[in-house]
Amino acid sequence: MKSKQKSAKSSAATKKRYEGFTDEEKAAMQDRVEEMKVPARRGSGADKADGESEVLAKIAEMKDQDRAMGKRLHAVITASAPALSPRLWYGMPAYAKNGKVVCFFQSGQKFKTRYATLGFSDAANLDEGTMWPNAYALTKLTPAVEARIGALVKKAVS
Repeated sequence: MKSKQKSAKSSAATKKRYEGFTDEEKAAMQDRVEEMKVPARRGSGADKADGESEVLAKIAEMKDQDRAMGKRLHAVITASAPALSPRLWYGMPAYAKNGKVVCFFQSGQKFKTRYATLGFSDAANLDEGTMWPNAYALTKLTPAVEARIGALVKKAVS
């Protein structure tokens, strides 16, 4: 009988282990599970103010630079698209239309990145041909950046 030998390639592949989700990703998923339970706890009397208070509380937990950016973004987004309802989404401030998240703010500290992110979901009407951006890195909010964000949010909900 011939003995079967494993190739070097297959034995090397078996030594690699999938490490799974990072602690930050696990925390975001746990946040999402809790967020999904909130409407049931609130009952039918829940309103836009409940979501806004949760978003503002989440922004208040952020580190200085992200907190300042989150407060300013919240003001720009709510002024640009009053129809959007603030809510939490995977532990991030987000803004929804008819229950679907249109855009969200991810602080740099959330996943230990060097910049914060303003992202848009597929519910945002930002289509431009066959390719367009759906997330933007933010390092600083200037008046020009705020104006661009306001225009993007208006377009997203149109």
